[in-house]
Amino acid sequence: MSLTSAYQHKLAEKLTILNDRGQGVLIRMYNIKKTCSDPKSKPPFLLEKSMESSLKYINKKFPNIDVRNSTQHLGPVHREKSEIIRFLTNYYQSFVDVMEFRDHVYELLNTIDACQCHFDINLNFDFTRSYLDLIVTYTSVILLLSRIEDRRVLIGVYNCAHEMLHGHSDPSFARLGQMVLEYDHPLKKLTEEFGPHTKAVSGALLSLHFLFVRRNQGAEQWRSAQLLSLISTPAAMINPANSDTMACEYLSVEVMERWIVIGFLLCHGCLNSNSQCQKLWKLCLQGSLYITLIREDVLQVHKVTEDLFSSLKGYGKRVADVKESKEHAIANSGQFHSQRRQFLRMAVKELETVLTDEPGLLGPKALFAFMALSFIRDEVTWLVRHTENVTKTKTPEDYADSSIAELLFLLEEIRALVRRHVKVIEQYHLQYLARFDALVLSDIIQAYTSVAKAPLHLHENPDLAKVMNLIVFHSQMLDSIENMLVETSDLSTFCFHLRTFEKMFAMTLEEPAMLRYAIAFPLICAHFVHCTHEMCPEEYPHLKNHGLHHCNSFLEELAKQTSNCVLEVCAEQRNLSEQLLPKHCATTISKAKNKKTMKQRQTPRKGEPERDKPGAESHRKNRSIVTNMDKLHLNLTELALTMNHVHSFCVFEHTIFPSEYLSSHLEARLNRAIVWLAGYNATTQEIARPSELLVGVKAYIGFIKSLAQFLGADVSRVIRNALLQQTQPLDSCGEQTITTLYTNWYLESLLRQASSGTIILSPAMQAFISLPRDGEQNFSAEEFSDISELRALAELLGPYGMKFLSENLMWHVTSQIVELKKLVVENMDVLVQIRSNFSKADLMASLLPQLMGADNVLKRMTIIGVILSFRAMAQEGLREVFSSHCPFLMGPIECLKEFVTPDTDIKVTLSVFELASAAGVGCDIDPALVAAIANLKTDTSSPEEEYKVACLLLIFLAVSLPLLAMDPASFYSIEKDGYSNNIHCLTKAIIQVSAALFTLYNKNIETHLKEFLVVASVSLLQLGQETDKLKTRNRESISLLMRLVVEESSFLTLDMLESCFPYVLLRNAYREVSRAFHLNRVSASTH
Repeated sequence: MSLTSAYQHKLAEKLTILNDRGQGVLIRMYNIKKTCSDPKSKPPFLLEKSMESSLKYINKKFPNIDVRNSTQHLGPVHREKSEIIRFLTNYYQSFVDVMEFRDHVYELLNTIDACQCHFDINLNFDFTRSYLDLIVTYTSVILLLSRIEDRRVLIGVYNCAHEMLHGHSDPSFARLGQMVLEYDHPLKKLTEEFGPHTKAVSGALLSLHFLFVRRNQGAEQWRSAQLLSLISTPAAMINPANSDTMACEYLSVEVMERWIVIGFLLCHGCLNSNSQCQKLWKLCLQGSLYITLIREDVLQVHKVTEDLFSSLKGYGKRVADVKESKEHAIANSGQFHSQRRQFLRMAVKELETVLTDEPGLLGPKALFAFMALSFIRDEVTWLVRHTENVTKTKTPEDYADSSIAELLFLLEEIRALVRRHVKVIEQYHLQYLARFDALVLSDIIQAYTSVAKAPLHLHENPDLAKVMNLIVFHSQMLDSIENMLVETSDLSTFCFHLRTFEKMFAMTLEEPAMLRYAIAFPLICAHFVHCTHEMCPEEYPHLKNHGLHHCNSFLEELAKQTSNCVLEVCAEQRNLSEQLLPKHCATTISKAKNKKTMKQRQTPRKGEPERDKPGAESHRKNRSIVTNMDKLHLNLTELALTMNHVHSFCVFEHTIFPSEYLSSHLEARLNRAIVWLAGYNATTQEIARPSELLVGVKAYIGFIKSLAQFLGADVSRVIRNALLQQTQPLDSCGEQTITTLYTNWYLESLLRQASSGTIILSPAMQAFISLPRDGEQNFSAEEFSDISELRALAELLGPYGMKFLSENLMWHVTSQIVELKKLVVENMDVLVQIRSNFSKADLMASLLPQLMGADNVLKRMTIIGVILSFRAMAQEGLREVFSSHCPFLMGPIECLKEFVTPDTDIKVTLSVFELASAAGVGCDIDPALVAAIANLKTDTSSPEEEYKVACLLLIFLAVSLPLLAMDPASFYSIEKDGYSNNIHCLTKAIIQVSAALFTLYNKNIETHLKEFLVVASVSLLQLGQETDKLKTRNRESISLLMRLVVEESSFLTLDMLESCFPYVLLRNAYREVSRAFHLNRVSASTH
């Protein structure tokens, strides 16, 4: 055939098109096989019981199915013919595509033979590669077709439905059915078909011999040759990396193995006739136990070859060769590849370091980068397919590599380097093409074409081939770098070996030295997009889900481990800071004070362990001793390196930010850690002191802040979000926060015991204090309620948390107010009469005994007072914290509050007071209490009746005060500046509740408080005429309540009190109380 005629066939173009088409058909066959092997995705009618007999009949008679005379067998198919056509059209057309692809392949192979094309990987690389790729792709399609168990049923059912619907068979069915039958034993048929092509195929394969031998060298030979080393010959470092065939240097060994195994399977005749073919074939069989057809579908090399050759005459020696090669592969290949991976880890790390330091070398040494990528990819894919398929072995360590992450990481690093400096590579090769390649090519072509009648056969002019191959490589460096990266380093095979992928990741996490490379696993998920094909768009969502799911799970696990490590170090830091708490200095002071006594004591008492002084952990006698903190810091360093390695990357069309995963986990863990630090025990009602918790939280926050530049996460946002969540009742995960824990604890433990009298409020100490009683409580109230503790509580809970605390306190206050109103309503008539006749002693003597529940009123009002007193102390702590943090806000708030006068509109007043209260500023009218009372539901009561109840409640309280004198605990303590039964809290309750009630009813607060003052004064003055000493036991102490009421209220003055309760009585009461207190103290000390 003439040269012109050969060119007209456009063989290279057809090879390119058919290879791409073949990949699409192969993926469709894979997709059908995968779909039909899974009951969840299988066409539904194949699983229906009613269709079972029809399917068996079609499978048995295929392809000669008489549709018209088999109605009894094909009835179910007839009923569902439209649905079957709809479901199976894509399947059937895919099989038709296989048939058409087969026709085109054989047509092209026959044309190539007719043209007597010469294939040599070293001369016409792309042409030879495309030819061998086509043979392998076609063989893979046929083998995969034969592995689809339901192929006959799918084709037969579709044709039956087609004939029922249209009255005739599908035009392609006859040939398609015959093809399916022929390939029931695919290799036998394929070897028959490829007999005529043996010369071309074997010629192409033999051209691989020298290259394949060179590329199958062991690690020691690589090391001796200093493969991939740029610094082994410093003088030649900037010289361009050249080769006779550049593309052969990064050609995948896996691809060559596939060519050789499948090529000699199809054209096995040359193995007996050509010793070179035999040597190449045996060398290939010693390298791998499995080769990939597509994705996770593999060919078990030795078994398939042995089965085929055993059925052929004269192949006994070849079967023996296969068995020998298999034993060699099992014994040596695992160790051989393990050593190569070990070498690549060192060599590629050196290469990456040099190129990172001098990226300009990527111009002349770009070939080295692509060689490194190709070598790594070959070793990784070999390990993956053998790990997945070799299940029974005496040497499982040969198929596992705990350091694989480093190799994957180096691959990603080289890829990133090439992408980052792509302009360097492009600029270098642009100049190379213009200033060298063009001139050389011109000179060579002129020389070869200057001879008369020059035919210019490529295989006779190897110098020209070398130059052309060089120019092709340089052109690819100019405009196809991304394609080159995919060709040399694509690891999308992991998308179909997910179990192995996950095992490798798990092994990496178990190796501390490999943690820094773990980010390679989520980065490789970005490769999964390269295994998609336009001929199979339906699998795109599944591949995308696989990629995103595994990327997400890997990053989640890395973020989880990193945040766990961070929090463990935080816990250690908190332990160190806890040693510096003031409570621990008492022992040191005691020891210093009693030094002599300690010397005399030979052994320490039991239960007194010797405490190390803070800082002792820093003293090292031997650096080889590794502490827990050292291990944690090492792990954290490795994890921080991996999490902070890349800012972002893309998986399919999604942009992934590793730092966001870490931020999310760190925030959740910090939330849980803060709650854990609180140490709340619901059973024993134990909880950490707010000041101690604050110290712990500051230790955690301080350490996390110090990691900001190492973790890559926005730690300020993490801390801010976590602390803000702790000011809410529940965090973002729905778990209880310290706000809820401390609110519940103060209500259920401290205030409940204060209500029962085991804890009292001491205004002198500005704290609640515990009374010494056995078995009543397991904590010291002053340790949780003094100024410093409430300030720490406000620091932890913030304004939002303190508002939540206030709301819960107010709920308890309003529940008491409801009960008080009920008591007032029960005594309504008597209280109305008392209000009118409180100054008439005779009438009052008969009315007072008629009151029911006076003690209950006082008790409930005292409880309200205790709660409001605690709230006032908490608000004061909030005010101090707020002033410290936001002085620029506190000033305007206080200024705004001062502008409120009694004449200001009540809505404006409450709005300003609400703002002030949120900042902890005290107000004459408590807006929270007003809002809480306003929310109380009233069934039928009118506003006038509610107002009347409020007025009578003050009267009820005023006339009940004398009853307190009977209580022994109503003695006023100068030391505590209060009463042992907390009745001094009554004053706050009376003032705050009155202000809230009369604000709500829009009445004058001062007027009603004056009325209370008058009635209370009269009641207490009448107590002076009482002859029963028990009833007047603590009359002087109770009298002092009148002054406390005035001091508590901004609406009352001492002048108002003087007008109804002479001040001389108060002075005498103070003197008597003081005298009694000192007498008791003297008698107690004497006793």
